[in-house]
Amino acid sequence: MSRHLIVVHSVADRVRASNYINVAPTGTRVEFKAAKRSLPQNDRMRAMLTDIARQKEHHGRKYTPDVWKMIFLHALNKENAVTFVHSLENETFIPIARSSSDLSKGEMSDMIEMMLEWGGRNGVTFNDREAA
Repeated sequence: MSRHLIVVHSVADRVRASNYINVAPTGTRVEFKAAKRSLPQNDRMRAMLTDIARQKEHHGRKYTPDVWKMIFLHALNKENAVTFVHSLENETFIPIARSSSDLSKGEMSDMIEMMLEWGGRNGVTFNDREAA
């Protein structure tokens, strides 16, 4: 069986998903996820991370928006926000980071709210009108 992704919007989508489950071979993996984060949420998070990166230091160091994103993902206590694996030669460790693209709408809302709260406590001026 090949891969199938169905976003449930209608009864027909539910029927199609049910049909796939009914004919799926034993051992087939089925995963249900909440609705994916929206593009406006992603745009807002990116703007906020950029504001934070321009205005704040963390333990005396400036970081890129992507590093700040990982800091906030970790603060949300998302499992496996960052995992370290050995390099091929076992000489160093490589960070494998969780992507925010897999966050649900609710998880992204939680992330944005935490960033707003943290920014408010730490004097960040957000340029995004909705974040202000």
